Amino acid sequence: MKLIGSYTSPFVRKISVILLEKGITFEFINEQPYNADSGVGHYNPLGKVPALVTDEGEVWYDSPIIAQYIDLLGAEPPMLPDDAKAALKIRQLEALADGIMDAALVSVRELARPVEQQSQAELLRQREKVSRGLDALEKCLQEGELGVDTLNLATIAIACAISYLNFRRVSPGWNVDRPLLVKLVENLFQRESFARTEPPKA
Repeated sequence: MKLIGSYTSPFVRKISVILLEKGITFEFINEQPYNADSGVGHYNPLGKVPALVTDEGEVWYDSPIIAQYIDLLGAEPPMLPDDAKAALKIRQLEALADGIMDAALVSVRELARPVEQQSQAELLRQREKVSRGLDALEKCLQEGELGVDTLNLATIAIACAISYLNFRRVSPGWNVDRPLLVKLVENLFQRESFARTEPPKA
């Protein structure tokens, strides 16, 4: 099994963590999707990472689809509950975390532009998305929809999203007034799967 992706992508990290937690052996192929000579388009027509190539040669892309495929393999621990509606709720929280990642990525790309070309309105819009998303996740923890010691698809996605915020310094004060999110990610960051997938220092 091969995982095609970038070491700095939070979406790729989500899949790497899931594979490591399940003890599934895989080869990591480092591809930068924005490089002119990138081979990512060979695996995903949209030119985005991650992509997963199975031992049988099947190719899966888009991190939620890959995560679902991996869970179908039956390796422990499961990333979703058996109950269909409960699983859908976890998938929705994964989507929320993924949306935070998307907003952070847009912010990083905007800040990479020359200062005179940057859109402050766009940066504000993305910061607001991140803030609302984090508030919603904190509320889920407050209401017991997730536990600070829970390992599942949603909490892995949340931890990858927040790690990316830290890595790119997109939202430096994200932890203010969000003590349960802080505890959740502190717990997950101690796991070997997160230690092994920490993005390289810039």
